[in-house]
This record gives sequence, structure tokens and C-alpha cells, in this order.
Amino acid sequence: MERLAIMRALLFGLLLLAGLGSAAAFAPTVVVLNVEGAISPGTADYVVRGLKSADKDQAQLVVLKMDTPGGLDTSMRQIIKQIIASPVPVAAFVAPEGARAASAGTYILYASHIAAMAPATNLGAATPVSIGIGGIGGQPEPGKQPQSDDGKAKKKSSSPLDELPATGSAMEHKQINDAAAYIRSLAQMRGRNIEWAEQAVRQAVSLSSDEALKQKVIEVIARDVPELLRILDGRKVNVLGVDRALDMKDARIVTLEPDWRSRLLAVIADPSIAYLLLLGGVFGLFFEFSNPGFVLPGVVGAISLLLALFALQMLPINYAGLGLILLGLAFMIAEVFLPSFGVVGIGGVVAFMFGSVMLIDTDITGYGISWSVIVPVGIASALLIFLVGGMALKARQRPVVSGSEELIGSLGEVLEDFDGKDGVARVHGETWRIKSKQPLSRGQKIRVVRMEGLVLIVEPEQERDVVPEQERDD
Repeated sequence: MERLAIMRALLFGLLLLAGLGSAAAFAPTVVVLNVEGAISPGTADYVVRGLKSADKDQAQLVVLKMDTPGGLDTSMRQIIKQIIASPVPVAAFVAPEGARAASAGTYILYASHIAAMAPATNLGAATPVSIGIGGIGGQPEPGKQPQSDDGKAKKKSSSPLDELPATGSAMEHKQINDAAAYIRSLAQMRGRNIEWAEQAVRQAVSLSSDEALKQKVIEVIARDVPELLRILDGRKVNVLGVDRALDMKDARIVTLEPDWRSRLLAVIADPSIAYLLLLGGVFGLFFEFSNPGFVLPGVVGAISLLLALFALQMLPINYAGLGLILLGLAFMIAEVFLPSFGVVGIGGVVAFMFGSVMLIDTDITGYGISWSVIVPVGIASALLIFLVGGMALKARQRPVVSGSEELIGSLGEVLEDFDGKDGVARVHGETWRIKSKQPLSRGQKIRVVRMEGLVLIVEPEQERDVVPEQERDD
């Protein structure tokens, strides 16, 4: 009886453990992706791969936890395309408290199936930064109503499109209209506030979390991810045209961190890193070509240059700036070999500085090359090139100490008498076959005039002193 009771207890325990394991296996999974800092190619790679991984693992929901000042348009559109095509619903969550989803972050929030914010957060200011905060030229500042010529306020337009200013270039109008149409289409798709979305683009307005909820820009305010999941439990969302109810009870939260590939891409796609890799590649190849055989500078330079080119093709590059950088380096190198009294070198430094400032064609926070990087690198580059080039020039001006060129003009001594056609002499401690226009005797001093293969053409040393006097007499 005791054995039977023990076996029943063990069986009950096994069944209980199996039930718990089965419940854990079927518990809904929520994948959290942390998007912090500027939206970059590395961010896009991380989010796109995270969404695909969530689909593969049949996750119930993906939470994009955002705190971003904005980012690159191309990277933002990559993320939005993947969100729209994702079979797993995506909740854009501006968190933690004090975070923001400005510029590109606002577009991503509008594209997501669910928009949520933590208290004390904000979003908006979605005007393309290359046009400038506050819209294109002539547009009034946020919160200010346009005025007529007599100083009186104009009546508010009934249509958002009527707010387009008359000033500004055609390209500026094209960019602002494209951005406004894009966020308007996202708002229509998700059923969110269309008018405010367009104002965020045209007037760079922003909203706090409470205001965003009141104006139906977002659906939820939550302090953290667990609270967000409790609020979303049972909520219906439309995913690829199909309504789906979210089951968030006992959800298992899995945070996906960027892998080595995404981290590497984020590092080399940083404008300052790409800039330094470019210069490292140019200098490495320059040193290798200046001193063939060192190998290491050439290998490091080639790798750095390829990584820089890979990073630059993903960034908004101004090719005029890139050309100025290369021209500046060429001028600084040329200064070493040309007697320009510093004009070419100074011009090279100026071109290098201007090119560095112009290299990244955007004003996005975190995507420019700061002066704290440009100035030290420019000065160090100029000093390094002048130093190495000066050393190379000095080495070139030194007399030749080996090889056939060094033998020309060297003194020697005849080892045996000969008639001038074929003899032997000692030059620099070596025995050479020699020829001469006249007979020479043993011990006579000779000077090498030229070489014919391995035979030295010589002349008597004293005759070389006499010839100039005869030429002067003539």
C-alpha cells in the first residue's frame, strides 16, 4: 500500500510538471525591440531582422520601444515597409518616461498597428530636416498664425493643403508634399488623426502623451511594457486585412538585443567612424605606395577603405564634399614636392576641412561630423603628410650608395697593365672588368665614366682634371 501511494504521488507530480511545461510552451510570446538613438542603417537591419524572427517564432506581438530624435529617411522607410508587411502586430511604444519619438519616430509610430506612449514623453516635429524646422521658406513658426501685409492675422485655411507657403524652391515644395502625403497615408491606414499628422510635417508641431491620446494620435498610455500588455489584452487589431484579438494573459516577454552584425553595421555606419575609416584607408595605401614592402599599411588601408565605402553608400553623402577631401589630401601631398611656399598645402588643408563639413548631407542629430573630429583630424593629417613626405623627399635627395648608379664617377685602381681593350681594376673593393680609350698601367688611378653591361668604361683620373682646362683654352 505504501509503495502504491508513493507511485501515485510520483505520477501526480510528473503530470503536474508536464502540465506546467505545456502551459509555458503555449504561453503567448511578446518580442521587445529597443530602438534608441538616431534611426540608422544599423537600426533598420536590427528591426527588420527582429520582425522576421518574431514571425518565425509565431510571436503574439512585437513591441518597438522607441526613444529617438529621428534618423535617415531610407532607414525609416525600410522599417515601415517591414511593419506594414509583418503578419505579427507591432506596437510602437515611446518609452521610458522622458523619451521621445521625433521626426522619423513619428512616422514609425503612425505605421504601427498600435501606438502607445509612456507618461512625460512626446512625439512630432516630423518636418524633413534638410528643409528646416518650421517648414519650408516663408512658413510661419509653430503656434503662430500667418499675417497679411497690414500686420493683421489671416484667417485659418480650411484645408491643410492651403497652408503650403508661396515661397521656397520647387524642390522644397516637392519634399514637404511628399513627406506630408506619406504620413497622411499611414494615418488613413491606421485610422489615426490625419490633420495633426500633416501639421507635424508642415509646421513641425509636437504633442505630449496626454495630448496625443486626446487627439487620437495614439491609443494607449502605459508606464512600462507589462502595463502595456495588460491594457492590450483582448484588444482587436487589423493585421494584413484580418481582425485579430490579442491574448496577452501570462505573456512571456522576450527582449531581442542586436547581434554582432547589427552592432557592427551600427558602428561603421556612424558618420564619424566612416569618415575615419576613409582617411585610414587613404593614408594606409599612401604609406604602402611610398614605402613598398611594408605590407601592413596596405592591408589595413585596403580593409579600412572597403569598410568606409560600404558605410558611405548607406549614408547621405555629398560627393562634392568627398571630392574636396580627396583634393585636399592631394594638395597636401603635392606641397611636399612642389616649391609653392605653402600655398598648395594651405589650400589642401582648407579643401580638406570644407569637404569634411560637407561630406554628410544631412542635419539630423547624431549624423553630422562634428568639428571636434574634423579639426584634430585635419591638423594631424596635414602634419603626418608633411612629415612623411618630407622624409621621403630627403631620402630621395641623398646620394646613391648602392647599385650601378653609385658606380658612375667612382675612383678605382688598375690591377695590371693593359692596352685599353680589356683590363681589370678594383673599384669599391670589388674586381671589375674595365675598358679604356688608352692603355693603362698597374696601380694607376682611374674614374668610372659609364657601364656597358658588367664592364666599366673608365678614364685616367689625372686626365679628367686636364680636360676642363683644355676645354677652357678652346
